Formats: sequence, structure tokens, C-alpha cells
Amino acid sequence: MSELINRKSAFASTVRRPVTRFSKGTRCLVCCAVLVFAHLPAMVFAQSTCSGIQVKIPNIKNSTGVVACALFESSAGFPTEFLHSATNIMMMKIRDTQARCNFLDIPPGRYALVVIHDKNMDGKLGTNLLGVPTEGYGFSSGAKALMSAPSFETASFSYDGQNLDLTIRLTY
Repeated sequence: MSELINRKSAFASTVRRPVTRFSKGTRCLVCCAVLVFAHLPAMVFAQSTCSGIQVKIPNIKNSTGVVACALFESSAGFPTEFLHSATNIMMMKIRDTQARCNFLDIPPGRYALVVIHDKNMDGKLGTNLLGVPTEGYGFSSGAKALMSAPSFETASFSYDGQNLDLTIRLTY
């Protein structure tokens, strides 16, 4: 029983500190300040977008197959041997007759792009018996194919390592 009395006396003898009460507005302000300062490093050091070459392909004839985007850094294999010679290749699914290819971490330099609507997903531009393309195709810099594919020099563009947005419209 003496233990019980000792415990009560220990509790009774503890010093009680006064509780400081803040108004609701002050508490809200302090909470907001804590949240802002907690996320400040993320806001300061975050980049809005990754630098690279973003290619938008609008108005694709249909959503069958995929779009192949091939980035070349030289004329070797341009544009027919894109599976073997391109620096970077992306195969993107078509959504609502549109596609987008994003090439990130590309060093500055001179490049050319080839975009193919690969309907049958065989990895090459389909042609008929006369060699006329049966699938959609497009090139960077607005280069057009007349009697043959344009040269690398005609389709090439300069890239400075910053964000670059391109739009390539396909020819069918």
C-alpha cells in the first residue's frame, strides 16, 4: 500500500507546465509554413521538363500498328536502314490518330528524323510492286520525298542540347 501512496505522491509532485494555446489562424499559418519549407528544396531544384527532342505526329490515318521514330546522327543508312543505322529508335503505340516520341539525353549535334506509320509492325516501310510506299512516312525539317527519299542534309536540323519540339506530318 505504501507503494501506491508513493506513486500518487510522485504524480502529484510533478511540475505542471502551462499549456500555450494558439488561435486556429496561427496554427494554420504555422502548418502552411512548415509544408512550404519542407518542400522548398524540391521546388527549387526541380526542372519543369527534361531536355531532349520531342516529336509530335498528328493526324495519323488510323490507329492500326505503331509509329516508328528513328533519329540519325549521320547519313549512314538514312532513311531506309533505320533499324540498323539509326542512333535512337522508338516504337510508339498510336492513340486517337496521334503519337509522340521523346528522345531524352541527346547530345548537341546535327540530326535527322524519319517517322514511319508501320501498320503491319514489320519494322520497315511497306511498298507496292513499283516501290511506292503503302504506309505513312515523314521527315524532319519538312523534307519531302519526290522520286526518292530526301538526303540526310535536306532533313537534318541542328540541336543545341536544350528542349526542342518538332511536329512531323505523315505522307500517305
